[in-house]
Amino acid sequence: MHDSIAALVGREGWRAEGDAARVHYDGGGGDRFAVEFYADAERVIYWTVPVADGDGPEATDAATATATAAPVPRDDIPDPLRRRIREDLAAADVDPSVERRQV
Repeated sequence: MHDSIAALVGREGWRAEGDAARVHYDGGGGDRFAVEFYADAERVIYWTVPVADGDGPEATDAATATATAAPVPRDDIPDPLRRRIREDLAAADVDPSVERRQV
């Protein structure tokens, strides 16, 4: 596992998935995002995450079984989320400017 992935996993909500780390973020108003950091490419990708009716992880699991996540343009992501991702990257000793890199 990459050191940067291991360090992100130590931050709130992050989990490792191979050479990537992922965190989910509830943007309020029904918006839910998955954020992925790819260590080899040093890129961050934002995804919308379908939400089912109801609460809890079971609702999210049910939604993802029937709907598809979709990439979201960086400019459409709420500033507080982008700021949090840059802070988490910096805390994991990753240059926070990678959050701004285009795919």
